[in-house]
Amino acid sequence: MRRLCRIWECLAIAAVVLCPSIYGQRQSDLITQTPLPRGSVLVIGFLGGYERWNDEHRSVRRLVLKLRQRPGIYTESIENHRRKVALRLLRRALDRNGDGKLDAEERSQARVILFGQSWGGAAAISTARDLGEMGVPVLLTVQVDSVGLRDQWIPPNVRAAVNFYQHDPLTIQGRSEIRAQDPTQTRILGNFEESYVARPVDESNASWPRRVLGGSHVKMELDPAVWRQVESYITNVAAGRLP
Repeated sequence: MRRLCRIWECLAIAAVVLCPSIYGQRQSDLITQTPLPRGSVLVIGFLGGYERWNDEHRSVRRLVLKLRQRPGIYTESIENHRRKVALRLLRRALDRNGDGKLDAEERSQARVILFGQSWGGAAAISTARDLGEMGVPVLLTVQVDSVGLRDQWIPPNVRAAVNFYQHDPLTIQGRSEIRAQDPTQTRILGNFEESYVARPVDESNASWPRRVLGGSHVKMELDPAVWRQVESYITNVAAGRLP
């Protein structure tokens, strides 16, 4: 009986990890009005790991809630494995005439900012690449300890990009350098390294497995100094002030 219970426990865990759609984010979870008011900015933040979109312990979600207090900024937090939810939102938000497609004027007037942490950083770049294929420009991408494939290459539809990372030992290490696929189109604002070997970070907001196993990757996700910089880049670009 004990072995059978263990098998069912393993199957339940596998279902959560391998089939996140069971518990995943849906379009109905979003609150952003569509289409967006003219001149407004849509900011999308992608969470890392298998973190839920509305987990207020995660820094991406906390920043999204903070940005919602700023006039002219509409923002959502998206699970990194739910990029299709983000793309549907983007299409509806930019489709001002409601005809189901984005014309040249709607694409040219798009004001989009993407950011993310860990797998969410890679999701932000993949989403920017998808928007590039649609002909939609992106004002800014921000990556925090980004982990993924091809997340070092910033597509040419992105106007500016910035990267924060750490390379401390015995932890997941983020992408250390991002590069513009076309330097004439994209400005790399910086690749900024942090270290937590000798610098403490308040981890009381993290679960014990994250505190024990996460190392500096988790510390960076919880570092308020990093997220103040992320917020500053987003709000300045949203206001038309490119650093």
